[in-house]
Amino acid sequence: IEAGVAPTDPRVADPKAWPLLQGSAIDWCYRTVPQRHAADRVFDWPRGKAVGGSTTINAMAHVRGHPEDFAAWVEAGCTGWGYADLMPYFLKSETYIPGASKWHGGEGPLHLIRPSAPHPITTAYMAAGAEAGFAPTDDHNGARMAGPCVNTLTIKDGRRQTIADAYLAPASGRPNLTVLAGDEALSLALESGRCRGVRLQGGAEIGASTVIVASGAIGSPCLLMRSGIGPADELRRLGISVAADRAEVGRNLHDQLLSGGNVYRSNRPVPPSKYHKSESLMYIDRPGTKGAPEMVLAGVVAPVATKQFTAPPFGEAYTVMFGFTHPRSRGAVRLASADPGEKPRIDPNYLAEEYDRDVYLEALEVARAVGAGRALADWRAEEVLPGPSVRDAASKRDFLAKAAFTHHHPVATCRMGGDAASVVDPALKVRGLEGLYVCDASIVPAITTGPVNAVLVAIAERFSDLLRGT
Repeated sequence: IEAGVAPTDPRVADPKAWPLLQGSAIDWCYRTVPQRHAADRVFDWPRGKAVGGSTTINAMAHVRGHPEDFAAWVEAGCTGWGYADLMPYFLKSETYIPGASKWHGGEGPLHLIRPSAPHPITTAYMAAGAEAGFAPTDDHNGARMAGPCVNTLTIKDGRRQTIADAYLAPASGRPNLTVLAGDEALSLALESGRCRGVRLQGGAEIGASTVIVASGAIGSPCLLMRSGIGPADELRRLGISVAADRAEVGRNLHDQLLSGGNVYRSNRPVPPSKYHKSESLMYIDRPGTKGAPEMVLAGVVAPVATKQFTAPPFGEAYTVMFGFTHPRSRGAVRLASADPGEKPRIDPNYLAEEYDRDVYLEALEVARAVGAGRALADWRAEEVLPGPSVRDAASKRDFLAKAAFTHHHPVATCRMGGDAASVVDPALKVRGLEGLYVCDASIVPAITTGPVNAVLVAIAERFSDLLRGT
């Protein structure tokens, strides 16, 4: 059951057009409440409203995360969800175009490419990273995550490959598969502690012995709460009958931030990318720490800035985007009303924790060091943002508050865990209800290093085996 329909916008298939899909007909067009630590700005939160979900509008980066990310899941009671547990599913899910190896599969539905002829600015940016002391890595999804490297992208035959392209399209002739597109699920039918089916917009109800909710970090908690599964006091205030008092539904929301950004005017025209405007990510270990990288840079062959700033036009600038990977700030998704037509109240509580503000500032410094590198001298005319006037700590923090934007990776609003307070158990079953499961970004206990789409594919592959008892 999918609220959207199969996308027909030709920009979906064009890997270079993904920024233009935000705010389009296939975007839910969510917005946050004003963020007090980010200049009281309201953030746009794009989410895909189409068959294929957010893989119809995302930036196509395929990053598994760091082994330590999953070790933290296991420590939180998520038995069976360690990196070694998920590795067979990472491999099973992919066809890695450079070729199968110890680290990559060769027969899966999801096709992954690496730019074989990177943009010249991308090449210079990675060289500048090496000059700054960050040793290159062969593959973010290989033996070492940190370091300059070209991206792995979900592109097949020069076109975006959505998760629907990879999994649903090949299964379209199966007699046991029916896709109801353009039908929004409004609530779950619950009876005597069991989920009996789904109620659709318009009043229809579909019965089922097993219901799997996969509406994402925003949609899934909202569907549960509209059905009476959530914090009892809040539900009662909205006039919703309480079926299961689950205080953590909608809580623990967190998301990575990027900055728009460390922008440079080019001293000559910037040619278009053959692949994607952002061909390289650079994960960076924070000095004096061990484990998963805490900072990330992205080389973008276009100007990237929030509405607070004026950047040069396309073709005249490039950007060293930067951010941090493991936010400690936590927020929540809440229903504003029992009316399904009213958008939820989304508060990621960005930059509330001092750690987040400090690491974000460090990431800015690293971005500027890379952006000022000798390897980029042939392209660099001048730094436009933050600009020469932003030099002391106060002006830098003010810039960051205005330059921050979502990395589009919200997670954890139906947290998986081994404790009784978690929303789903390690089998992804909603605690206290029979026949009801959640499988999407909302169950992620704590965000992984980098984009989460690769992780979600592996989660779904493993969940499929769990359901079948294999």
